[in-house]
Amino acid sequence: MSDRRAELAANLARVEERISSACAAAGRKREEVTLIVVTKTYPASDVRLLAELGVRHVAENRDQDAAPKAAACADLPLTWHFVGQLQTNKVRSVAGYAQVVQSVDRPKLVSALSAAAQKADRELGCLVQVALDAEAGGRGERGGAAPDAVPELAELLAGAPGLRFDGLMTVAPLAGPYAGREQAAFARLVELSSRLRVDHPAATMVSAGMSGDLEEAVTAGATHVRVGTAVLGSRPPLG
Repeated sequence: MSDRRAELAANLARVEERISSACAAAGRKREEVTLIVVTKTYPASDVRLLAELGVRHVAENRDQDAAPKAAACADLPLTWHFVGQLQTNKVRSVAGYAQVVQSVDRPKLVSALSAAAQKADRELGCLVQVALDAEAGGRGERGGAAPDAVPELAELLAGAPGLRFDGLMTVAPLAGPYAGREQAAFARLVELSSRLRVDHPAATMVSAGMSGDLEEAVTAGATHVRVGTAVLGSRPPLG
């Protein structure tokens, strides 16, 4: 076993133990939580090792990095999630490899994704990114729509050809009433999700929690956690 493969295997085992322990403490079944490994800034060779180690969901946040990496790993049984802020000029590229776009936060993006998905003859799962630091009608510091905009975006996604409304995503806010209160923020996301499922019962995905706060996300009821550093190590600086 290569040194890097052994390192990733050990890191994955530690993350798995954290998720399992958090599920047990919350009275949840381990299979209720899906691990998504965020592979941004890391090479396709790491993605291949992760696939060998059983990882099935990976995420990227920059199309210029993601597109060539996804192409190099197209033979692997992976689900690719796009989790970064997405500009409309990148939508066509993202729609070519991502199965899930987690960062939908404005109507214009819904229209662009729908057109790109239809052109590529693909169905894209989409999450509305909720910014819990945003004022009504605004957007968050790290992207995302204010909670009051979520129902409209959900309706647009549910009715858009080529798209499938899968649920909600958030990033723990650095400002506003939820700053430093990760579990409360994630519980708010779960509450918003519960309300939406009255009209959109299939939109069950709740994506929240990263390396530093995955336990809080699991406790609050997240169905997916997005973990990068705890699996891959501290990131090299972006060029």
